[in-house]
Amino acid sequence: MRALAPVLAALAVLAAPAHAERADREKEIVVGADHLTADDAKRTSVFDGNVVVTQGTMRMTANKVTVQEDANRHKFYVAYGEPVTFRQKRDNVDEYVEGYALRAEFDDLNDVVKLFDKARVKSNQNELTGNYIQYDMRRELAEVQGAPPGTTPPPNSRVKVTIVPAKKEGAAAKGAPAPAAPPVPPPVLKPDAGPGAQ
Repeated sequence: MRALAPVLAALAVLAAPAHAERADREKEIVVGADHLTADDAKRTSVFDGNVVVTQGTMRMTANKVTVQEDANRHKFYVAYGEPVTFRQKRDNVDEYVEGYALRAEFDDLNDVVKLFDKARVKSNQNELTGNYIQYDMRRELAEVQGAPPGTTPPPNSRVKVTIVPAKKEGAAAKGAPAPAAPPVPPPVLKPDAGPGAQ
């Protein structure tokens, strides 16, 4: 399970987890969208249309993001997209974590991230996929399922984990040189069209 830690840490990217770039949590959050509806009485904000959220090295795109705040200022975020995408630099390494889902939820009171529908999280060449991925940041506990709890999984739904082993030092010295890994193309993210762009 420790081998999955970098991949699982990516699930909490919306809240700058321990394995993500630590300095990000102290940086300002910038949200761009085509439209914002903010209701102070209900403590809700709805960002709609080409939503781009950045905080330090973290970048998330979505069609719509809702934020609900409770009386103690804890926030519950829900992002919807085709798909929702996020990317963030890992702490102390030149590596990024990427994620995709049709819906993403984050509860900052309980530090739990949930990804729904076609969920996928990648770190380097490691990858987790399933229709439902939940990560509890406090307990460092991941759960990947074919469907959210309490629902019936679609037929033939499966969970998949791909782990690429780290190269051992001195492996090339034992004989044949190790083949060069093909470059990993950057993820395709929705462009930030700017204010008022369609």
